[in-house]
Amino acid sequence: MSQGLTYFVDLVYCIDATGSMGPVIESVKSRAVAFPEDLLKQMEEKGKGVTQLRIRVIAYRDIHHDSTPFIASEFFTMPDQADSFAKFVSGITADGGGDEPESGLEALAIAMHSDWAQGADKHRHAIIVWTDASAHHIERSEGKVPAQYADQVPKSFDELYDLWECESQTTPISLMRSARRILVFAPETYPWSIIGSDWDGALFFPSQAGKGLKEFEYEEMVAVVAESV
Repeated sequence: MSQGLTYFVDLVYCIDATGSMGPVIESVKSRAVAFPEDLLKQMEEKGKGVTQLRIRVIAYRDIHHDSTPFIASEFFTMPDQADSFAKFVSGITADGGGDEPESGLEALAIAMHSDWAQGADKHRHAIIVWTDASAHHIERSEGKVPAQYADQVPKSFDELYDLWECESQTTPISLMRSARRILVFAPETYPWSIIGSDWDGALFFPSQAGKGLKEFEYEEMVAVVAESV
């Protein structure tokens, strides 16, 4: 890579924090905290440099069952805010949610509306989803999304797709089409398998509920992000 170029990498974690995640939530949290250091190490080994790495976390539950279905942070700049980032992640607990499905698509929409970094020579805007459940059809969300996020959640799955493709004319976002990626660690259920197969820039890592995050899958996720920057 050319010397002197700037590289901004933004990662947004969407973490399912419902009760069913109880057996694996600590593993997910530990991986989430380790990910920035592992990513930077692998990129350094590949001769790639990152000028700025930021991470945001969105813990989600179920808008149809939980009074606080989303807990979202601002971006943490790494490594300077690593302690604050780890503290936020450590505070995530697995509870609520009722029966599946959960509000993963709404969390994904909120993630797309993040304040993505601009102004570098090269960017990577990546969303990483960790869940053991399917997601509600987003069409059921109208009138139930908390007020601070209501204007960020589209009315249909097709509109969410258009938002990801940066083709939405009504909801401008700073997500860059050329920089976007989604990495989904989820069961082969709606909508994750569809996103993995049909959405540009999406990678799907199928899992089984209660099995945690397998080492080879985690390493592959790190490698995929490192290769794509």
